[in-house]
Amino acid sequence: MIEKKSTTTALKPETAVLAGIITEKQNERLSREYLDELAFLAETAGVITKKIFTQRLSGAHPKTYLGAGKILEIKAYADEQEIDTVIFDDELSPSQLFNLEKQLERKVLDRTSLILDIFAMRARTAYAKTQVELAQYQYLLPRLKRMWTHLERQRGGIGMRGPGESQIETDRRIILDRIARLKEQLKKIDRQMTSQRSNRGGLARVALVGYTNVGKSTIMNLLSKSDVFAENKLFATLDTTVRKVVLDDMPFLLSDTVGFIRKLPTQLVESFKSTLDEVREADVLMHVVDISHPNFEEQMSVVQQTLTDIGAGEKPVYLVFNKIDAYTFVEKSADDLTPSTDRNIPLEEYMSSWIAKKNAPCIFISATNKTNIDQLRSDLHQMVAEIRAGRY
Repeated sequence: MIEKKSTTTALKPETAVLAGIITEKQNERLSREYLDELAFLAETAGVITKKIFTQRLSGAHPKTYLGAGKILEIKAYADEQEIDTVIFDDELSPSQLFNLEKQLERKVLDRTSLILDIFAMRARTAYAKTQVELAQYQYLLPRLKRMWTHLERQRGGIGMRGPGESQIETDRRIILDRIARLKEQLKKIDRQMTSQRSNRGGLARVALVGYTNVGKSTIMNLLSKSDVFAENKLFATLDTTVRKVVLDDMPFLLSDTVGFIRKLPTQLVESFKSTLDEVREADVLMHVVDISHPNFEEQMSVVQQTLTDIGAGEKPVYLVFNKIDAYTFVEKSADDLTPSTDRNIPLEEYMSSWIAKKNAPCIFISATNKTNIDQLRSDLHQMVAEIRAGRY
């Protein structure tokens, strides 16, 4: 008896190699960390990273980002291993994208397009989808020249095209029209959300902010007893969630916002400004930090800079150092003369030094193990009580 072969085949996961540069401003350690984060972004998008390439340069090559020899090396490896995509760690200019696709003969993405793809995948509400679509079109507009296929026509041909008009000009007009419509949609939704915020009364507002994947949604679920989606992936939360929380008869509003990331695309910052109104209008910002991350202090700087960029840099901040359960301490040997890293400092020493700074109130917790959560609730209760006392 002859067995019938299955007609259904599983889709082959997309494979990629990553590429970045090492410069005076971005040393080897930083470059490696950025590329590790890029690999996490690729994993979040469902792409398997096969290899990472780096090159020491004074700066990115204006035409091809990397030198000619490194591009040939990447192409040879990609051909041999049948790699689908090459992803670069910085935003590439339209000419760089065009030249790289021509030389590598395969799909080329940059950090910005990868993040936009993840945002599109994660968007759930009509508001988030509209914001992401607007950011995608704004990114696409100057890059129409390198597209291998044209956009689908959205309006008739006869009478709608000028003499000698190229396909790119037609596509550009379609995109500009779409951008205009998306901006109008966002304005309408913004007015509705502004009205909703004005109807919340005089309740104190606390906003969770922080780098992506630091545990904000998990903390939101603990405090509000809700079920906000939380996952060990980048940008698990895109839509701002607001919940009413009551601590010992003291009500306040707690909002969970989109996480920040270094090299965040300017198109996304612009599109999500209205979503971040919850941050701008908050009375207190709970800045959640993943203390188990080797470079959490740099992540804190990225968040602070982003807050400054959106006009919330002067808000009162409550620092919440999360994931103390995942913090690892590696003691240096006596003959180790290499510079100390974050991993060489005991957690207790970090805790005492940050508490002693007193630049902002802070707490060290584990949202997963619920360590110090009662103290977190007590601190929030006191802050909200002070806000109410000052307001009324």
